[in-house]
Amino acid sequence: MTPRLPRATWATLSDALLLAQCAVDTYRASGPGGQKRNKTSSAVRLRHLPTGLIVIAEESRSQHKNKAKALQRLRRTLYRDLRDDPPPMDDWTAARGTDGHVHLSPKEARFWPAIGVALDVLALTEAQVSTAAEQLGVSTANLIDLLQADPVAWQEANRLRTLFGQKLLK
Repeated sequence: MTPRLPRATWATLSDALLLAQCAVDTYRASGPGGQKRNKTSSAVRLRHLPTGLIVIAEESRSQHKNKAKALQRLRRTLYRDLRDDPPPMDDWTAARGTDGHVHLSPKEARFWPAIGVALDVLALTEAQVSTAAEQLGVSTANLIDLLQADPVAWQEANRLRTLFGQKLLK
């Protein structure tokens, strides 16, 4: 088995380079959107060949917009689903404010790298939130607030908790 490369190997690539590592499938999406949607193959599925991750985007009638949305989702999925050991703490340090807390929204560029580190540490601490928060240098409440900021991140945190026999976070 070959050693797995760090998440940043892919997550920090330009859109063109990341897309070059993907198998791109286009297809006709079902659902509302009028006649044009049913006649054009505007939906996009990206399969990231090095990691096996798959994302789709089919909400727009524009294939170009769907491709851009799928690339954005792929980056989020890389941070959400791939674990680094040891975590890249530079991503966490960049996310912390002057007060030492992390106050980010999912729309900020630093959010997903910070979530990746938080989930890495959570996995390394067998999903014990208080221990993970201590290792990250933030309060338990701050870590929980960060994870709750995005439903997908929250779901992954609870998946890790289930994996390690912990109760779900509410």
